Amino acid sequence: MKRHNRQFRCPALSAPTAKALAVLVFCLVSICTRSLAQGGGLRFCLHAEPKTFDPLKVDDDASGAIRYLTGGVLVRENRQTQQLEPGLALSWKVSSDGREISFRLRSGVSFSDGTPFSAEDVAYTVQQLMDPALHSPTGDVFRSGAGSVETKVISQTQISIRFPAPVAGLAALFDQVAIMSVRSPKKEMAVLGPFMVGDYKPGSSVVLNRNPYYWKTDAQGRKLPYLDSIHLDIQPNRDVELLRFKREELDLINSLDSEYFDKVSASSPQVVHDAGPSLDSEQLWFNQVAKAPIPGYKRNWFRSTAFRRAISQAINRDDLSRVVYHGHAQPALGPFSPANKFWFNANLKPQIYSPETALKALQGEGFRMENGTLKDKEGNEVVFSIITNAGNKQREHMAVLIQDDLQKIGIHVNVVTLDFPSLIERMTQTFDYEAIILGLTNVDLDPNNEMNVWLSSSENHQWNPSQKTPETEWEAEIDRLMREQASAADLNKRKEAFDRVQEIVAEQQPFIFLINKNALSAVSTSVRGAAPVILWPQTYWNAESLMVAGK
Repeated sequence: MKRHNRQFRCPALSAPTAKALAVLVFCLVSICTRSLAQGGGLRFCLHAEPKTFDPLKVDDDASGAIRYLTGGVLVRENRQTQQLEPGLALSWKVSSDGREISFRLRSGVSFSDGTPFSAEDVAYTVQQLMDPALHSPTGDVFRSGAGSVETKVISQTQISIRFPAPVAGLAALFDQVAIMSVRSPKKEMAVLGPFMVGDYKPGSSVVLNRNPYYWKTDAQGRKLPYLDSIHLDIQPNRDVELLRFKREELDLINSLDSEYFDKVSASSPQVVHDAGPSLDSEQLWFNQVAKAPIPGYKRNWFRSTAFRRAISQAINRDDLSRVVYHGHAQPALGPFSPANKFWFNANLKPQIYSPETALKALQGEGFRMENGTLKDKEGNEVVFSIITNAGNKQREHMAVLIQDDLQKIGIHVNVVTLDFPSLIERMTQTFDYEAIILGLTNVDLDPNNEMNVWLSSSENHQWNPSQKTPETEWEAEIDRLMREQASAADLNKRKEAFDRVQEIVAEQQPFIFLINKNALSAVSTSVRGAAPVILWPQTYWNAESLMVAGK
């Protein structure tokens, strides 16, 4: 095929006109280049004051958001693919015994104040992280056994770190470890992430500025991040946040509940995003604590697997998803959501809603129906209370629907709402409750981060916490399996063990998992490059690649 070339001739220009045109072209090129290289300023809300700017001391959401945007990490868990990717480390290798990890680092990288980055900074960070005197929440996940952590700097770009005992999912844990400088006088304020703290006004805002020394570039070789700044307003009131977003004073809302989602969707469907089931769950459980101030016959119900399974069968999860969450939730299958692509046990079966089957199962255990009321074999009416936290509309609504569902099999439920501190006191101190509806917020994919829930000795083993020895065979088996998955270096063996944990939980129903909420967010159409996902932080996980048009 021939290519036709056409030549165009311009009329001659006078010297002044030609000079003016040259200036105009230069200005246009400069503007285009600047708009490509830098993408304006992004604005959204933190819902609380950040407690710290020290990345090793983070234990709250606001501080975590700042760490995510400013901290440079050795490896990064891609929030979209759920796969580990190189960060400051080009490569890494975990030893066969799961105790040692070696990193090969990038060269030519600098902190935000120009201080060079090297393996010595990694060694310093790890030693600070694991210092018992620091009480680092991030460091706690690495504490697998007694003894100290050894760091060996092999060269400026190579380091090995050895732990006293195997650490499950070792490489992925470094996604939360922001590397600090051993040399910079700015300490934790010298960062390796795409942004750095520029200004902080307590009670008002945190401003993050573009890190001019950030090492990353895009596919065309342009330096990242595109954004010049991120303005984080401190605003705990969600109604005010929503109003400001509608007024285009904010560019995104990282997490919406279903009611707010529908309000925004009604007027601006193009800005809302439903990424599907999140990692978060809502669940009901019964009090099985021996010393709890409840009648012994009720404790016998609650400790009966058949009773808990029947209750689970009598709850219409489809209604909870449809009515309470307006379709922005899915019936839960077990401890992990299907959103957790690797760790979810795909062999789990949905809990079929069947009040008839539930009633037959209870009758098989000696319960009987008398004049529309279920009674146990001793003649006690089956009545109990469900408590949840006042002000949480979704949980209050779910409790009422469950109340209606259980009435169909002759069980009378009282719904009680308490302020959150009172609820927590009853749940963890006095054990003065019969059943509770609450949720688990999960930010990590790895089951090792839920050891404090599933080990029978843990304070967060909510239905019967802090057991000296497992009180049931199935809890002893879960203990064994959780420790097995935590110590195994082979990922497939870990998954095999945790798959069995999920099956036992589905069989025993210590937690009656109700729904997995969908990951809902809102992002202005002026934000370019946004791709909301289910993992935190849903909307700004790729902040270095975002642009804001017209700013």
